[in-house]
Amino acid sequence: MYPIFVQPGRDRRDEIASMPGQFRLSSDLLPKLARDIRQLGLGGLMLFGLPEHKDEVGSEAYRSDGIVQEAVQIIKDAVPELLVATDTCLDAYTTHGHCGIVRDGRVDNDATLEYLARVAVSQALAGADIVAPSDMMDGRVFAIRKALDAEGKQDVPIMSYAAKYSSAFYGPFREAADCAPQFGDRRSYQMDPSNRREAIREIELDLEEGADIVMVKPALPYLDIVRDVRAKFDAPVAAYNVSGEYAMLKAAAANGWLDERASVLETMTSIRRAGADIILTYHAPDVAMWLCDAS
Repeated sequence: MYPIFVQPGRDRRDEIASMPGQFRLSSDLLPKLARDIRQLGLGGLMLFGLPEHKDEVGSEAYRSDGIVQEAVQIIKDAVPELLVATDTCLDAYTTHGHCGIVRDGRVDNDATLEYLARVAVSQALAGADIVAPSDMMDGRVFAIRKALDAEGKQDVPIMSYAAKYSSAFYGPFREAADCAPQFGDRRSYQMDPSNRREAIREIELDLEEGADIVMVKPALPYLDIVRDVRAKFDAPVAAYNVSGEYAMLKAAAANGWLDERASVLETMTSIRRAGADIILTYHAPDVAMWLCDAS
């Protein structure tokens, strides 16, 4: 599955400096991208939006004509059969850059749930095939499932970022999505990298609340977690090969230190071998082309 970034404007294709080969795209360029992705045989797209305006509650994240909602409709009009997942979060839409509603200088978990449910419903009504909450708020899967069902969207699955670690490997993404926290950090709601057992508890809770797919993020530093989850649960397991992992291989390849094709394919194999059914990666188009060449 290929993560992409959508930005306001027309005919805009701005390369992300820390992620060579990746771009912020305006929505008018999405039909061609969607057709190319479909032709390559990829599993689908994951959409991240860069709004024109931000506020304290991330209201553009749940507008019916928001950047992601519009992108979903454009892609579905162009390639109806292409699977489209949407990042269901607030961080890129808030002035403070956190994944929830901030009150008295801290993220209010319970107050955030209502807003996440609004985001998920608006994305599903726009035509998203999968909603993917990435915030790590407690109880958000249940709140989203309840809201989707109430809107007649019982068949829209939830891919929960169930074991999302507070990682040093998110740096390039935060540049790409313009979502770095303006104060503090996200360690109060993301997971401690040293904590292995908590992942199982978090995933178990999300499945009980109605998650259909569970995700481990990042992938490479947490392959042991991917393996633990695969051994414990029957649900589909996704792993996110994140921006920092992508940037490392691109930098090494650009300097001639690694063979890009060989190292990327080995990386994908390792994630799959650990037990991931779905891999989200910025390498996706290249991997698809390399595998087609090999066959």
